[in-house]
Amino acid sequence: MTFLRTLILSLFSLIVALVGATALALVGAAIYFSPGLPDVRQLQDFELHTPLRIFTRDGKLIGEFGEERRMPVDFGDIPQDMINALIAAEDASYFEHAGVDPRGIARAVVELAQSGGAIQSGGSTITMQVARNYMLTLDQTFTRKIREILLALQMEQLLDKEQIFELYVNKIFLGNRAYGIAAASETYYDKPLTELTLAQTAMIAGLPKAPSAFNPLANSERSLIRRNWILFRMRELGHIDNDAYLVAVQEPVTARRHYTQTEVDAAYVSEMARQYAIERFGDAAYTGGYRVYTTLDSNLQPHARQALANGLLAYDLRHGWRGAEQNDIASSLVEAQEQTATQGLEEELAESPEIRETARQAAERSQTQVEGVDGDVSNWLQVLERTPNYGLLRPAIVVESSGRQMKVLTRGGELHTIEWSGLSWARQYLSPRSRGAEPSSASQIAVRGDLVRVIENEDGSLRLSQRPDAEGSLVAQDPRTGAILALQGGFDFNASKFNRAVQAQRQSGSIFKPFIYLAALEGGEMNAATVINDAPIVIDDGSNTLWRPVNASRDFQGPTRLRPALARSRNLVTIRVLQAMGLNHTIRYLEGFGFAPGRLPRGLSLALGSASLTPMEMTNAYSVIANGGFQVAPWFIQRVTRNDDNELIDEATPQIACPSCAEGQETVEIDGKEYPIAPRVADPAAVYILRDMLRDVITSGTGRAALSLNRDDIVGKTGTTNSQRDAWFAGFNSDLVTTVWVGKDSNDTIAEYGANAALPIWTEFMGKALAGTPSTIPERPEAIVSLRVDSSTGYRLPEGQSGGISELFHRDHLPGFQPRRVSRELEEVSGSQGSGAPESIF
Repeated sequence: MTFLRTLILSLFSLIVALVGATALALVGAAIYFSPGLPDVRQLQDFELHTPLRIFTRDGKLIGEFGEERRMPVDFGDIPQDMINALIAAEDASYFEHAGVDPRGIARAVVELAQSGGAIQSGGSTITMQVARNYMLTLDQTFTRKIREILLALQMEQLLDKEQIFELYVNKIFLGNRAYGIAAASETYYDKPLTELTLAQTAMIAGLPKAPSAFNPLANSERSLIRRNWILFRMRELGHIDNDAYLVAVQEPVTARRHYTQTEVDAAYVSEMARQYAIERFGDAAYTGGYRVYTTLDSNLQPHARQALANGLLAYDLRHGWRGAEQNDIASSLVEAQEQTATQGLEEELAESPEIRETARQAAERSQTQVEGVDGDVSNWLQVLERTPNYGLLRPAIVVESSGRQMKVLTRGGELHTIEWSGLSWARQYLSPRSRGAEPSSASQIAVRGDLVRVIENEDGSLRLSQRPDAEGSLVAQDPRTGAILALQGGFDFNASKFNRAVQAQRQSGSIFKPFIYLAALEGGEMNAATVINDAPIVIDDGSNTLWRPVNASRDFQGPTRLRPALARSRNLVTIRVLQAMGLNHTIRYLEGFGFAPGRLPRGLSLALGSASLTPMEMTNAYSVIANGGFQVAPWFIQRVTRNDDNELIDEATPQIACPSCAEGQETVEIDGKEYPIAPRVADPAAVYILRDMLRDVITSGTGRAALSLNRDDIVGKTGTTNSQRDAWFAGFNSDLVTTVWVGKDSNDTIAEYGANAALPIWTEFMGKALAGTPSTIPERPEAIVSLRVDSSTGYRLPEGQSGGISELFHRDHLPGFQPRRVSRELEEVSGSQGSGAPESIF
């Protein structure tokens, strides 16, 4: 008995000591961490935030960012089933504990010891989660856990359970940009909380643990297991009876994706505006109720998006079929669930064998039949629901490939038949320059269970398609102000968020040549009739091999005037122009067009567009030509306001081109607002002559396809880089400058020229953008004169001399006269002057 008494006393003493040590540790932790803790009282005045909204210049919504799906809800408006489901999933003793669950903390301590300092599940109560979500960082460390505990204990003293729960349900992230249970209800089920079924309620309650892993849209099989575990817990805790449980666990997945609808699709510009707002306002941009109005034109932007998509899809048709996006997709949810991994669901599956069984039964009850399709297609419909559209391309799953027809299932359970006219293009892609033989049957293209893309024809029928192998961008700018009026940075933002309009630095090719020619025209060293020899060039550039540039046509035309040389994009002529002007002089001149000298290569390859520049940079440079020589800069944020009262935060005052303003004038008033005048960086006469030369690119050069617009005021230039990696077209009239780039992100060849890949996109956009607008040809400067010159030599013909061609010149930079090639005595005998030109002989 003495031994037993001693043992009991010893154990009691040990327990008292451990409890005391724990208490002392907690007191010590409280003393140590309390000075650095946030003030819990601020939660009493916490206001939920208003999202960042982005608009076109005329107020059309193009994007929302931040916690825009948050829909605050009062505790009294939360259905009891939702309260019970969240408690069952997250904190069964929430209404009993004082902010901390000792058992959960003990589990966290064990994990801490096992993981060497990192906490996995965390043992957090709902109160502790509120402390973390509102007042702490999300890093999983021991010190943060202590701070979380201390804040939770303070919170329970200051707020009642209902207030804390209300803070919790309005803050938690539940996937798909939904914050809070009310927003999640609208996002997944498009209805308010009060209308959710018990199963839908449990599905939402299962999301806080892992909004991605248990998301019913992305992982319907895993979400079913999580949902049914919560329903099981609700029954075990007495929140629902067995009858309600049995009905709910059998309910199929009914979640669907419901988007915030924008009025204009301009996701690339919306993202640019978001980045601007973050730089300007920090994280408050997402919560402060800011409204950013861009310079986008809501009429032009849809045309830009459509034209680029059409052009890239047309390119893809020319290059062949690369195959289905996915293969062998299980048609039924039961089959898909059997194949799904269970990693991360260990806790749920260990609770009871019936969790998996009820999930399987729910999958069986999810069976969906579509008329004309054999078997259960529940998983196909789920896959189609969670697979995003790529622009005009819709996902479809092949149901049957028979003969020369293909039956496909699209979102919403619609069954379509694609006829051979929509399939025959799908010759196998072999390389950018080769395709396989034309298919003879639909089964050679895709088979049952394959995920493909389809596009709707004008008559409503479908055509097989695919995400284009090439990418592109389109930038449209107002040349007078520099404002970006339309911008599309790729085929589709959902497919790739890389904004090629502003981020892709690609060699500019021949669209850079006009700036080399303008540098020569500017000082009068050359004119449009100057003759340069189109002949081979061999240059020792310091490398191991000699540089031997060639023309794209691989031929030489000998002495050539600058005008036809630019229209036909003769490389060797442009190199010799740069040689004559001098590299350093030319680069200094190019700074006026917005080109950074450090980005321009210090070699003659600059003449061929070897500089890597963005489409926006090239568009802005062409704007300087279009506006007559004024250095405007690209901009896209018009103004920023705040909240519903439209408190003005920022407003743009760009430098604008003003050809009619007096020399020395610094500002000009437009619509009652003063704007600074942009500096002039190019002589208006030289710019006018260059513009006239670029018109020849359209009428007789590489841009002839643009004649289909039937306009006399558009000019432009095609461009193609080495190995046909980049295809460009840049063109304009006085009101609108547009640049199109087509290429591959990998920098592989697209095997097409600018006239084939980029010009059709430009033509489609400009045709719609300029429809119904008058011609805008600039007024001819007084310094410009028109003279006749010998077409072979570029020299002036004497007044009254027949033959030759008409050319534009600056009156201070006229060419010399054509030398006489016939003696004066013979002229007197014959009665006519001889110029040596063929026209004077025949």
